[in-house]
Amino acid sequence: MPTTPATPGFGPIADAAPLSLCVREPHVPADRLVAEMVPPPRFDSVRFGTYIPDPNQPSQPEAVRVLEGFAGGLGGAHAVGGGKRGFFGFGKAKAAKLPAGPRGVYLDGGYGVGKTHLLASLWHATPAEPALKAFGTFVELTNLVGALGFQQTVRTLSGHRLLCIDEFELDDPGDTVLVSTLLGKLVDAGVALAATSNTLPGKLGEGRFASADFLREIQGLSAHFRALRIDGEDYRHRGLPQAPAPYSEEQVTKAAYVTEGASLDDFPALLDHLARVHPSRYGALTDGLKAVCLTDVQPVPDQSTALRLVVLADRLYDREVPVLAAGLPFDQLFSEEMLNGGYRKKYFRAISRLTALARDAKGLVEPS
Repeated sequence: MPTTPATPGFGPIADAAPLSLCVREPHVPADRLVAEMVPPPRFDSVRFGTYIPDPNQPSQPEAVRVLEGFAGGLGGAHAVGGGKRGFFGFGKAKAAKLPAGPRGVYLDGGYGVGKTHLLASLWHATPAEPALKAFGTFVELTNLVGALGFQQTVRTLSGHRLLCIDEFELDDPGDTVLVSTLLGKLVDAGVALAATSNTLPGKLGEGRFASADFLREIQGLSAHFRALRIDGEDYRHRGLPQAPAPYSEEQVTKAAYVTEGASLDDFPALLDHLARVHPSRYGALTDGLKAVCLTDVQPVPDQSTALRLVVLADRLYDREVPVLAAGLPFDQLFSEEMLNGGYRKKYFRAISRLTALARDAKGLVEPS
């Protein structure tokens, strides 16, 4: 790491410059993609018992009840040829015949109602070795197919007891067909499925594409899941103070220099860099970071850039990396057109998560 002279106005505040995301170009081998299909660090210790339902939302404790039963029904041998009981633990054991009905559960609800917490709790509660359970975002699943190839992905996941897919998104018809075919083969192999999304299975894709083929594929996917609606407000804002306002450029820069493991980047330059790094590598992009410091935060210029920023926000949130920023507040990153369009729930989720990380970063700034 290069040594640096004193930062203007600060004096000799550090022996080395902060890290920079813009100089990182990680390469992620396929075996790492498979090995990392576990709940992210933020959800290492979550369980059904640590989920705190909103007392005003009966759908939340009901979801816990259903998922606990779902996890209990996944014990025993693999469904194919293993004498496994029905998917929810009911019915008679049958040697090689899969149970009828939905092969998975689908958690639908707005951002911040605890869907990922519940999905990770299901992964932890399922009585199987970690190597027989997979957990990843929809983007990570499609990236796995790209890295391994379709047939190898099917072979790799077919021996699993459970596949959890967080933030199930279908951004184009090609991914729709790909994932629909993959999940169909995994269901046939006896793999249980669980997913979260901000949209019911039968409504995925609304506001994005009008293709009859696309909608037909969506309906086929929805048949695999029992949908559980989870109502409620964003817990990250429930009873919490308003997110801190952005800091000055000087405050952010100084914090980056005095915080071990912090990165410091100009926001527009970081957005440009994200266009050169595949989203499957954004997790590796954040390896080892203790904080992200950003200067000159501006409105996101276009939808492609905005969607890349959403993925980065997810990876930072998963890894609990605080974000300290100067410039525009995070709730002004996306235009009204974006917030009213087909990807609006992604953008609201990103705002929610970046706001939570901004709260986490308050301790990095020295009191004035």
